[in-house]
Amino acid sequence: MSRESNLDQLTNWLQARYHDQTEYLQATSEIARDVIDVFNANEAYKQYDVLRRLSVPERIIHFTVHWLNDDNQVEIHQGWRVQHSGLIGPYKGGLRFHPTVNESILKFLAFEQSFKNALTGLPIGGAKGGSDFNPRGRSETEIMRFCQAFMTELYRHIGPNTDVPAGDINVSGREIGFLYGQYRRILNQFGGTLTGKDISFGGSHVRTEATGFGLIYMLEAVLETHQTPLKNKVVGISGAGNVALHAALRATQLGARVVSLSNSRGALLNESGFSENSLTQAIETKDQHNNILKALSDDGHGDYQADASPWQLNMDIALPCATQNEIDEPAAQKLVDHNVRFLLEGANMPCTTRAHQVLAENKIVYVPGKASNAGGVAISGLEMSQNAAFRRDSYSDIDTTLKHIMRSIHQQCLQEGQRDGEINYAKGANIAGFRRLADAIVMQGL
Repeated sequence: MSRESNLDQLTNWLQARYHDQTEYLQATSEIARDVIDVFNANEAYKQYDVLRRLSVPERIIHFTVHWLNDDNQVEIHQGWRVQHSGLIGPYKGGLRFHPTVNESILKFLAFEQSFKNALTGLPIGGAKGGSDFNPRGRSETEIMRFCQAFMTELYRHIGPNTDVPAGDINVSGREIGFLYGQYRRILNQFGGTLTGKDISFGGSHVRTEATGFGLIYMLEAVLETHQTPLKNKVVGISGAGNVALHAALRATQLGARVVSLSNSRGALLNESGFSENSLTQAIETKDQHNNILKALSDDGHGDYQADASPWQLNMDIALPCATQNEIDEPAAQKLVDHNVRFLLEGANMPCTTRAHQVLAENKIVYVPGKASNAGGVAISGLEMSQNAAFRRDSYSDIDTTLKHIMRSIHQQCLQEGQRDGEINYAKGANIAGFRRLADAIVMQGL
């Protein structure tokens, strides 16, 4: 059967079943286009129907969370855990608390997570979960009660050798602590069932910084391959969470000039570049402010503009670190117009399909999130290992391991994506992850 026929068959099969899940269909179709030739060339892959099997989650757990707010009123929210692939290890992926959370978004995140985790080389599968609960404006007591109620429903489906959740949007060390405390009370077990824990009870050094730092370590590898130094390069970043702020900090420490950050309400711009001190201040105080970027602006660390884009200044490198599909076709064209040469994803799938086309047409070097933001889950995997061995590795050792893992992922992208002097990082990452997962399906059978 032809390349197009197999690709059309898969697309039509998924569309017929999940026509209303746009994010999930976008993610599966993008990977399928890149790996279809590898699939067609391998008889075992076709015999075991690995492409369709890898496209569909192994299990989706959907539950209702009932809890009591500070006004003694019952609130009801929805919770999910999408256990996409356990082929190469226990399910692994974050929990997201945000009003936009739905099954489509979690399925796309879990699908991408499976390929990302495969690239790390660690024995971890892919999953994602969360709730439509919005912690903004909630008291700490309300957040604690919600986390406890959420874990009371989730605990029976997770465990150190089954499924190991971590944090994601709006789930940081505080929420992980509340979730883990409830899990420990219910099961009377202390183990590595969640990662991203505080260092005082089994957490790992570098975990908070890992995704942002790993993004910059991948950027260094990409720039070296293109014989371009990071020092003095102008970097634009979207987002104002852990990933964005730590990426900005590490890039600044390595001599780059970071000129933008953003949130859902606007952008903080500084053509001279943010100082290391201002970024450290933002990281240390972000939980104390409703709008940390506005607070930085008020302290003289840049110009905060409501409803503004972080991509309106000239820059060499763009690092979107906010959310999915934040860069559409007009935003991609704006990057082209502002002389961007490299784009690495700090968020999961922040570029639309049409944005990808604009980047490719203008020969912008593009690295997908499954490769460039894999640092967080890599350190989560190391935290699992430390918990299992009842040990704690040093900050410097873990940071060094993170650099090695990111460079290994870069090398896999080159091996699978370099042809005739051109490097397609997206295709390289997709094929490398696909081979590891597809081989595991073949070896394990039906």
